[in-house]
Amino acid sequence: MDWDDMRIFLAVARGESLSAAGRKLGVDASTVGRRIARLEQSLGAKLFLKTPQGYELAAEGQRLIPHAEAAETALQGASEALSGHDELTGQLRIGAPDGCANYLLPQVCARLCADHPGLEVQIVAQPRLFNLTRREADMAVGVSPPQSGRLTVQKLTEYKLHLAAHEDYLAAHPPLLSRADLKGHQMIGYIADMIHDSELDYLAETGAETAALTSNSVSVQLQAIRAAGGLGIVHDFAIPFAPGVRRVLRDEISLTRSFWLIRHADDRRSGRMNRLADAFAAGLRAEVQRLEALVSP
Repeated sequence: MDWDDMRIFLAVARGESLSAAGRKLGVDASTVGRRIARLEQSLGAKLFLKTPQGYELAAEGQRLIPHAEAAETALQGASEALSGHDELTGQLRIGAPDGCANYLLPQVCARLCADHPGLEVQIVAQPRLFNLTRREADMAVGVSPPQSGRLTVQKLTEYKLHLAAHEDYLAAHPPLLSRADLKGHQMIGYIADMIHDSELDYLAETGAETAALTSNSVSVQLQAIRAAGGLGIVHDFAIPFAPGVRRVLRDEISLTRSFWLIRHADDRRSGRMNRLADAFAAGLRAEVQRLEALVSP
């Protein structure tokens, strides 16, 4: 068994199809299929089960995964040792919920790239959890720590959220002096059945039962608030990007949430990934503090 076999095995396991693995490796799907068949024959074990959805790991494949990933980490470590410890180069894919990805990561990652010219950073903005076992991303930002999986988790920072509206909306509606005044106002929030994490259930904390305008994207929600469509919970760090949006009932409705950095457990042995994680974490904390300080009292 050689590393090239393991590389193909991991690509199929993560992509769950021959074509996805082929695109990742730069070879055609039929070649991937032949290599997997040859590997299974040499091991005398069935590594994958073919299903209507694609290629699913068989029990033997599940047992092989940690060994293949350990080999991958060892080779990456050898490459790092030979290339020097100070240069952070290559590709880094970061997954994050869209609020973080839209309002924080562009600045944080731009600074990373400026500090390390050989680094290529990819930001994947999706309002869902990322599967790091399948290497959908090298690291991910979450709004709550995962409870399962071979992962390492560290708290990045806390951030604030408040009820907010555009000044045009506020000027056209009765003043908001207490939570009781929210009755009759139009609310903006998440689509209830698309909330993938209870930490995102902001609307419940306002006392409102329903929202008139909803989206699975916090960025879309903010644009609706900017359009004077109603009241909604907004990240304080996003308010500097939304001229005219003002916080309301700041003392009565104030939320605190946390961002968590989630990584594959094997990456703890990678000096490069540890340095990237440290640089990213420091940059994100600093950016949250900078933007929140810009919000008017």
